[in-house]
Amino acid sequence: MDKAAQKVLVIGGGVAGLAAAYELALLNVGVELVEKADFLGGHGIQFACKAAGKCVTCGACVVEEKLEHVVQNPKIKVSLGTTLEHVTTSRPFSVRLHRRSAYIDPQKCTGCRICFERCPLDGAVARGFSIHNVPLYAINKEKCLYFKDKSCRECEILCPEGAIKLDKKESTYTTVADAIIVAVGFHTFNPQNTPYGYNIFQNVITNLDLERMLRREGIVKRPSDHRAPQKIAFVQCVGSRDSSLNHLWCSKVCCGSALRMARRIKTRQPETEITFFYIDVQTFGRDFQNFYQGVQKDVRRVRAIPGEIFPAKQDRLRVNYYAAAVGKSLEEDFDMVVLSVGMEPAEDTKYLAGLFNLEIADSGFIRSTGHKEVPCPNGIFSTGAVLGPMGIAETIAHAGSTAFETLTYLESKTDSLKVTP
Repeated sequence: MDKAAQKVLVIGGGVAGLAAAYELALLNVGVELVEKADFLGGHGIQFACKAAGKCVTCGACVVEEKLEHVVQNPKIKVSLGTTLEHVTTSRPFSVRLHRRSAYIDPQKCTGCRICFERCPLDGAVARGFSIHNVPLYAINKEKCLYFKDKSCRECEILCPEGAIKLDKKESTYTTVADAIIVAVGFHTFNPQNTPYGYNIFQNVITNLDLERMLRREGIVKRPSDHRAPQKIAFVQCVGSRDSSLNHLWCSKVCCGSALRMARRIKTRQPETEITFFYIDVQTFGRDFQNFYQGVQKDVRRVRAIPGEIFPAKQDRLRVNYYAAAVGKSLEEDFDMVVLSVGMEPAEDTKYLAGLFNLEIADSGFIRSTGHKEVPCPNGIFSTGAVLGPMGIAETIAHAGSTAFETLTYLESKTDSLKVTP
């Protein structure tokens, strides 16, 4: 069988899924990329470029590039708003997929912004983080007034291309695949029940909230009053390395990401004072050590993790922490606090592991399949942060290896079908 006649189903359209799909397409293998969200790119496409005068290899631009390549490649079929319902155990795999209603037709939508700008309810029309998302907008059924009481069809009426149909129905379809790659990524820890006041104090945000803000606004503004903060505190390891949560792993990327964002903020808003609360700094990448040495002059480092955050005068936040150097608890006021939340297994991980008979590690992530660690004779592979915390560069490298491993598997199955004359 020709490689072009074979097909791989990639589950998850984040960094790993995009990289694996693109590598397979380059190898002349057909791919169907299934993503349950309305947009491709996962968490990575929401990250801001952190260059501060020169590139700091944060990987944000690489995710953008992968997304662009995927949507332009004719060998890759993208199915958004789609989840798995059933799969057979024998190859070729027969997979039943459920697709939510695509209220905006990607073939007709021109990204004119009319639906986004004229919608009377904030958030009812969502916008993708990349211009390469197709379509660039999506209807949020949970917020849209039409789905509450049928009181509004403004976007449908105003769309000049007739791309929006709010009464479109959901559907189920079946596809066939010769191999499957699970790449559903990770979920970020929800810090709502920590003593840091997330979702209570407006100016306590997560690192992902800050990434989105920097990508959208270019600078930091306090959510409460949209003013530039004079003092920002980064708090590391929120939801990671925490025995009370049984989250004993390090999320690996948080230190580097927070410090790169801090450097970018200092470059664009030099009057801002930044304090970095940490257990120890996890370094990765060959250039990180040089970067870290340079950033120390711009960022004050405190080797302590705050205990609690309280409201203070003038809409500020009082951070309480134990300073081992002086042997006592201290308090300090900040205008804004950024919680570096750790990586957790994605919400679909356990379900997909059961569906594909994949082993779950003690951490809750999938135990590695393929490569040298565990052979993969059954055509089900997993890649990226579904296996555990990874940075963008590591994820892309792992996805590339998984694509090659998948191709090797496909070729072995093709060879086994050949009859020797």
